[in-house]
Amino acid sequence: MVRKLTLLLSALTVSIAVLAADNQYVLGVDGLACPFCAYGIEKRLNKVDGVTGVQVDVGESVVHVILQEGKTLTEDQARKAVDEAGFTLRSYSKAEGKKGGSNGQ
Repeated sequence: MVRKLTLLLSALTVSIAVLAADNQYVLGVDGLACPFCAYGIEKRLNKVDGVTGVQVDVGESVVHVILQEGKTLTEDQARKAVDEAGFTLRSYSKAEGKKGGSNGQ
């Protein structure tokens, strides 16, 4: 039963991320090295108005930010949040398509 619930929640999470593709941003971040780094940047980005989710890939040094419909994340907002978390913003782009690729601005 727990396994089925976990699978259901995982599917729901993926579905929400796909639906929110128009409100996703991909940030290249220098300095991410461990789970503690991921937690620090996640915590800071979650304070930005409209952010509903943050996914950090430490290995790729990439952060996916999901926002509420109608909200945007400017490059200045992203740079400030990443800076305040103690890291350096290397790249910023609005996600395109279902997978949230890094093409964009």
